This record gives sequence, C-alpha cells and structure tokens, in this order.
Amino acid sequence: MGLLDDKVVLVNGGSQGVGAAVARAAVRAGAAVAESAGGGAAVAVTGRRSEPGEALVAELTAAGGRAVFVRADLADAEQARGSVAEAVQAYGRVDCLVNSAGLTSRGTLLDTTPELFDQHIAINLKAPFFTMQAAVADMVRREEPGTIVNIITSSAHGGQPFLAPYVAAKAGLVGLTRNAAHAHRWDRIRINGLNIGWTATEGEDATQRTFHGAGDDWRERAAARLPMGRLGRPDEIADFVVLLLSDRSGVVTGSVIDWDQNVLGGLD
Repeated sequence: MGLLDDKVVLVNGGSQGVGAAVARAAVRAGAAVAESAGGGAAVAVTGRRSEPGEALVAELTAAGGRAVFVRADLADAEQARGSVAEAVQAYGRVDCLVNSAGLTSRGTLLDTTPELFDQHIAINLKAPFFTMQAAVADMVRREEPGTIVNIITSSAHGGQPFLAPYVAAKAGLVGLTRNAAHAHRWDRIRINGLNIGWTATEGEDATQRTFHGAGDDWRERAAARLPMGRLGRPDEIADFVVLLLSDRSGVVTGSVIDWDQNVLGGLD
C-alpha cells in the first residue's frame, strides 16, 4: 500500500523544482494509479509555462500514473482558485494540496519598490491563501478530511537583508498556515508547513546566477559552507511532504517544521 493510495493531489507550482519532485513522489506513493477519469487517485500540477508542465505530465503518465497539467498564473487570485476548480472538474475532488510556488527575486527594505513587494505578496502569500480557500471549501462541501502542505522557507524566521519582501510574504504564510489549521481542525483538515533551507533546484540555480553572479561551481562552493557538506535535494523534501500529506503523519496539524541543517537560535 502506498502512502497516498486513492488520493487526488494538487501541486501548485509543480512544473519544476520542489513541486515537480513532490508530484513524482506522490506518484510513487500511489496517488496516480487509477484508470477511470471520474475517481480514484490522480495528480494535478500547475504552472505558468506549458512546456515543462506538459513534459512532467508525460513523465508521470509514462511511470504509470494519471496526471493533468493546469496552466495558471497563481499571482491572479481567480486563476489560483481556478486551479483547484479544474482539478475537481477533472477528478471529482481534491484530497491533498501542496503550495510550492515561490518568487525569490531580491530586494532590501530600502530598495524594494511597491511593485516588487506586491509581486511577492501575490505569489508567496495570496496564491496559497486562495488555493487553500478553494480546496478547503471542496473538502468541507464533501464532509471529507484532507491535508495541505505549504512550502515556506527557513528565511521566514528573519532571513538575509536582500530578501525583505520575500521574508515578509513567507512569514505571513507561516501565520496563515497556523490560522487555517486551527480554523479547520474540526473538519479533520490537517494543514502544515515546511520551512525549507538552501536547496539545489533549477530556480535556485537561476537565482544565484542572476542576482549573485555565480558561476558553474556555485553548488560546490555553497556546499563547503554547509554543515552536511551539501545542499538539500528536492526529492528529500518531496518524501517529507508525502509523509505529511498521508495518514502516517497522524493527527499533526498547525505545525511549521524547519527542514534545514542550520539550527534556529544556535550560535558558534
């Protein structure tokens, strides 16, 4: 038995990076094995660009899963809610939601423009708010339990000076995760978050090159500065997310877990 057998999983921001890894892990855990389109298990992934999304769906299907790509600009609240509606239309319900979309463009307190700030709020806070709203509404309507995992960041504790708008939005998502979990615990809807640390993704590679002038050896240089001698991997995070989505994580809800190799409050 897979941890997510007979579950419909929606991964927002799932066409690459951590989101794509979660989609793959969900398939391995049994969340995309049924044959009929009206029920059973399935995975839906969203993203702004069709090419990587469709490629991931083809990969998941070839692995024996059942998947659909929903093209959506999650910065638009209606499209964020619409991603849930399309998953429900395709598969009849949403049992598990993962919010993994994220914007990591840089800005300090002094140089962040209102436009940049609004972009961060739209992707990193407003999008998960309204996808959760739609998914929880579906669960409540069906009077069925469900699970949600929000991918946050260890920088939500404070972060670097050049991450001011990112930290503001993600810290808001920490509070939202706990608020929603408290509000819907009697509906048997469990909502948790992961504060992930430095992770080797396609997006992080682009960020390091664009904003920090990093070369091809940036991963090796970064790894040398980390306690475990390497960056985190998306597949490791994905396995943890699947556990939180599944019944194996028990009754835990409202938890925001630090998935990192640096210890908050620890000093050398």
